[in-house]
This record gives sequence, C-alpha cells and structure tokens, in this order.
Amino acid sequence: MTDNRVERRLAAVLAADVAGYSRLMGADEVGTLRALKAHRRELIDPSIAEYKGRIVKTTGDGMLVEFASAVDAVTFAMTVQSSMRERNLSAALPVTFRIGINVGDIIIDGDDIFGDGVNVAARVENECEPGGVYLSDDAFRQVQGKTPFAFDDMGDRSLKNIDRVVRIYAVRVGAAHPAPSDAGRSLELSSQPLRLPDKPSIAVLPFENMSDDPEQEYFADGMVEEIITALSRFKALFVIARNSSFTYKARAVDVKQVGRELGVRYVLEGSVRKAANRVRITGQLVDTATGAHLWADRFDGGLGDIFDLQDQVTESVVSAIAPRLLQAEIELATRRRPDNLSAYDLYLRAAARLYSYTREGSAEALQLLHRALQIDPRYGATASFAASCHLLNISHGWAVDWKSTIEEATRLSRLALSIDENDAEALAIAGRATAFSGDTDAAIELVDRAIALNPNSANAWNRRGLTYRHLGHPDEALRSFERAIRLSPVDPWIFLTFTGMGIAFIDLRRFDEAATFARKALRKNRASSMVYRCLAAASAHLGREAETKEAVAHMLELEPNFRIAEWVARTSSSKLEVFIDGLRKAGLPE
Repeated sequence: MTDNRVERRLAAVLAADVAGYSRLMGADEVGTLRALKAHRRELIDPSIAEYKGRIVKTTGDGMLVEFASAVDAVTFAMTVQSSMRERNLSAALPVTFRIGINVGDIIIDGDDIFGDGVNVAARVENECEPGGVYLSDDAFRQVQGKTPFAFDDMGDRSLKNIDRVVRIYAVRVGAAHPAPSDAGRSLELSSQPLRLPDKPSIAVLPFENMSDDPEQEYFADGMVEEIITALSRFKALFVIARNSSFTYKARAVDVKQVGRELGVRYVLEGSVRKAANRVRITGQLVDTATGAHLWADRFDGGLGDIFDLQDQVTESVVSAIAPRLLQAEIELATRRRPDNLSAYDLYLRAAARLYSYTREGSAEALQLLHRALQIDPRYGATASFAASCHLLNISHGWAVDWKSTIEEATRLSRLALSIDENDAEALAIAGRATAFSGDTDAAIELVDRAIALNPNSANAWNRRGLTYRHLGHPDEALRSFERAIRLSPVDPWIFLTFTGMGIAFIDLRRFDEAATFARKALRKNRASSMVYRCLAAASAHLGREAETKEAVAHMLELEPNFRIAEWVARTSSSKLEVFIDGLRKAGLPE
C-alpha cells in the first residue's frame, strides 16, 4: 500500500498544459497523442531529470511537476519552450505549451501534492499565453537576479479560487533587469505612457458578446486569440500578448487610454452577435493617437460552421490589417520632419519611394535603405527590403550591371537571414534572390519555409509564386498567386501578381487567360515593362497582331535596351520556354 503520511513543505511547483488541446484532438486525435508522447520521451522527461524535477501527475493535456529550486523550474521551462519552437518548425502537427510556476507551501500525501502552492501555479498557467512561461510574484522573488532571463511585469491578477491578488511576471530571453521599483502599481494605473516601438504596434482587445449566449463569448475569445497568434507571426509588427489585452475584458475602454497603457499605436476591437442560427462578427481598427477608424468590416455565418467562420474572420482581419498598418506608418513618416531620422523612419520613407514604381523611386529607396543600415546594421527588415529593390531592378532592366546587382541582392538577403533565420519575409526574399542565382532546390526550400512560418503573409505567398513560376512550376505558382490575392486583394502591387499569373498561364498554354490577367495588371499599372512583356507574348500566341504590336511598342518605350537573350541571362528564366517563344513571335529583338 502507498504510504499516506502527510507532510508540509515549501516547493517550486510547475503546471503546464497544451494550448488549444481540444481543437488539436478534434482535428487529429491519433496524431496529437503521438506528438505529445514523442515530445515527452525526447524532450520533456529528460529535461525534468536534468533539472532535478519530479513529475507529480499528468492529465490528458497537462502536467504538474515539483522542483526543489525555483531557478531550476524556470530554466527547465525556458529550455522546453525554446526547444518546442524549433521542433514545431518542422512538425506536421505543431504543439504549444503554456507553463505557470509558483513557489509556496505544499501538502504531500503519498506521491501527490496539494495546497496553495499547487493551486496558484495552476491558475498562473491559465493566465499564460501559448508558448510562454509565467511566474507568480513569490516565484519571481526567488529567481530575480539569479538567471540570464528577463522578466516583464504583467500586473496584478485576480485568480479563480485564490483569495488574494497575485502579481504575474512573464519570462523572456534577454538581459535580466530589475522589476519596476513600484511593485504595487499595476500596468493599468501607470501614469507615464509607454514609448511606442519602432514598428507598427497593435493590441487586439476582447470582442464584446452582444448576445445572451455564453457560448458566443467562448467563440469570440478563441477568435481573438487566433487573431493575436496570426498577427504575431509578422516580425514587422509589435503585437501585445493575449493576457495583457484580456485585462480589458468586460470593461468600457477609451482606445486612447489603451494606447497609452499598452504602448501601441493601433487597437483592434469588435463584437459578436447571435441571431437565430446566424452569427455576425464586426471588427474595426482604430488609431489610438487620433481615434480615427482605419478599417472596419463585418462577417456573417451559420452556427453549424462556427469554426470555419472563426478561421475566415481571422484570415480576413489579418490580411486586411497587416498591409493597412504599414500604409498608415508610411503616411505618418512622410509627415514627420526629415531631420535626425531613425533607421525605421528611413525604412518607411524608402517604402513610399519604392511604391512610386519607377527607376528613380527604386534608386532613391536604395539610398534611404543604405542610410538605415549604416544607422542600424542589424535591422533585418531593411536588408530584406534593399534586396527586394535590387531584384525589382533586375526584372525591369533598371540595373546598370545585373551580375553585381544579383550578387548584392543575394548578399543582403543572406544578411537578413543571419539576423533572423525565422523571419518569413526575409526567407521569401532570400528564396527569390536564390532563384535568380540558379540554385533551384535552395530557392524552393526557402520560400516553402517562409509560408510554413507565416501562412498569412501575402508577400511570402507572392514571392513563392514568382519563384515557382521562375523555376518552371506554373501550376504551383498559380496556387501561390491565388492565395496571395486572397490574403491581400487590394495590394498596391497586385499588378505584379496578375503579371506573374499571366506568365504562368502562358507556360501552361492557356493564352486567353494569360491575356486577361495581363490586361488586369495593365489597368493597375501602365508603367511596368513586365506587364507589356506578358501581354505581348500572350497576344502573339493568340495571333492578335494589333494588340501585340501595341504592347511591344509600349514595352520598348519603357525598356529600350531590351534583348531576349540578355533578359534570359539576367533573370535565369530559361525554363519559361513557351513565354520566351511568345516574345520571339511578338517580334522583340533577339
């Protein structure tokens, strides 16, 4: 029989569970269980032993572990979360843990433990964001100054079934720094507004449940969590974590106050309303500085497809917000005085110049980006953007020396990846640059990894389409282009996507569709030689002499030194045989 001797002692208690466990099990029960067993066998159990922990109990989606030291508990937790991020990059079924840690009195009864120390750990874990590690104030006092980690004060929380307010700290990788001197002051009561980050910053507030059905509140909360997770994949955005956003739940808020308290320029808010068997969701993006509405939309669906509707809303909101935030930031930058500009300001001004879509605009953008890199050589987004400018110069015949331009684009894209190898935008641009240099396998690997890391990025899908089309895979290119359009239907550069689709259709000998997309691209931009090149090749294959002749004349006006052989050499496009044949039929100079 088990010895049921009861004793009491102080211990570090770690509670963990799987974020979104029910959804994972609903999608693939066997696969989820197999993945969890593998993670335990290969990572979690060996790490617990390494840091001298003891598994007290496990549930289907959770685990309770006792450690003799709070430092060991935190180090174990951060080791696991770091390893899980790496494992999830190549996992068919990504699994994300939430971990909460507390130090307190526990009651030992046989092999089990009970008491306030356990209860607080479990409630802290409930507050934790997916992939995170949260500490109670008692645990924080035990580890402060004793680990290489940094700690963010998340404020006081009223935890379920805990009769005292518990202050919570989030653990993150970085140089450790002391907690705020006024530990009793919550985030909400801070009198000093937080400084805005050097990137578009956003908080997604809990959506208001406008119906009497509590199930809709769970649905709305889950949708907000999905939107936060999806936005967080964009390295160019600063996104407030779920737990900070949800401190505003069931409160009437002033978005300007939210902006000051959370240090964000933009807030997304919304509501959910049930009527009969239908659900209506509304969302609006607000500038916290002015209170102006930048975007608003509504979504309707049936209760029978509620999770499909949740996915649809998430995708639509993210695809609308990401480019709108960049556009708003560019507009702000152009209104600021141009003295003593930061690297971020220069990046935004470069974007504005490049969007003019001219040879001069591209040259000015590159000058601004090189200035930004001089200020901050580790600004990866700037290096990626500069590489993108060089690739545009190559494809449009704007480069004076295309060989050195390809080399510079490749160098800059590799620099961006050396700064952050998991940045989807950097990976997509690096894949496109690699395609120009002729390394097919590496190019495909890079663009595929980009969309695996951020499937909500229209830019990543678009560059994947360009890369696959470039390398002679028109069907896969079209799938990527269609996805890019779905994610960003009003993109200012959508004419490039239409042109890419037109060339892919030519390679599939679907010439009527190719001509249609070339004309769609032309309606968006009449200053691109690529568009006229596509229309000339499609029209020539269709035998439309007048349209072909007009397209060729416009193209040569924009790119007077164009030669087919030189274009094939500089763009490494030799696999586009049908397209090249169309250029010859159109009468373009060899």
